[in-house]
Amino acid sequence: MRYNRLGKSGISVSEIGFGAWTIALDWWGKKIPEDEAKRMLRRAYDLGINFFETGDMYGGGKSERLLGEVFGGMRDEVVISTKYGYDFEGVEQVGHVELPQRFDEAFTKRALEASLKRLRTDHVDVYGLHNPKLNHIRDDAVFRTLDSLRAEGRFGACQVALGPAIGWAREGMEAMGRPGVDAIQTVYNILEQTPGNELLEGAAKNGVGVLVRVPDASGILTGKVNAETRIDPKDHRSVRKGEWIRESLGKVEQLRPIAERNGLGIAELAIRFILSRGGVSSVLPTVVDTDEIEQFAAMSGGARLPEPDMREIRELFDSWPGYELKSTVQAAGA
Repeated sequence: MRYNRLGKSGISVSEIGFGAWTIALDWWGKKIPEDEAKRMLRRAYDLGINFFETGDMYGGGKSERLLGEVFGGMRDEVVISTKYGYDFEGVEQVGHVELPQRFDEAFTKRALEASLKRLRTDHVDVYGLHNPKLNHIRDDAVFRTLDSLRAEGRFGACQVALGPAIGWAREGMEAMGRPGVDAIQTVYNILEQTPGNELLEGAAKNGVGVLVRVPDASGILTGKVNAETRIDPKDHRSVRKGEWIRESLGKVEQLRPIAERNGLGIAELAIRFILSRGGVSSVLPTVVDTDEIEQFAAMSGGARLPEPDMREIRELFDSWPGYELKSTVQAAGA
């Protein structure tokens, strides 16, 4: 397993991380029993994965609780990242509808203390904003509160997780301009490189790390989603309609010769592409069992893709039609 520095923080994270939302929610076609979730976490650690990324709202704190139960006695051996911003207390979470958001000082302090209690620790390595909108990122009071908590030793590095869905370029660029932000998190994969390419360039200029989620394009790149796949409306991938799936499968076929000449399958090509891009601190594949953890962990440490192949991938992407990108303006108008 290779390790990278998380932006300017100095924290070392495994280049393949563990996105721990799946162990608390059934949004990816599978409800994972708690004993299996704990086995997944332990197996990831055994394979060299030291970066575990979660959020307080996942399962109403369940994901954090499981992390605390597994790693509470080995706190200095893992890098724990969590995030806040959704007021989920006393609110029924229906499907994937966004919950009310709060980033005021009182809520921030209360959310962090609750996370620390569930995680069985007195500090987290990375703490951040969960899907903030532009007005939150522009609010100096939000970051004064975070700076104060960091000064107290409650967390080490600050991240801004962009979302939901793909987009939020302006939000990411402005977040990276804040001196206290060490990392951003975004959707980025070989089929969806916008706005990731722009954000990666901005991150390099600002000394900010990039955390990548949805590297498998919702299962297209791992073969879990194909032309016959019917996604349940409760599944987080239900926004991926049939036309998108068909178009994406066609793009995969255009990428296949590049994979084959490098002796790779499509899934490994997808991960190697991200790791070869530069500026990515950690990739967070969506995993629902130990087999998938082992497969993704094995993709670390290999050779980067040759520049001619990276250039061909960029040219292919530039030839494909564009797609809708989310933004605060759209969210406000919804």
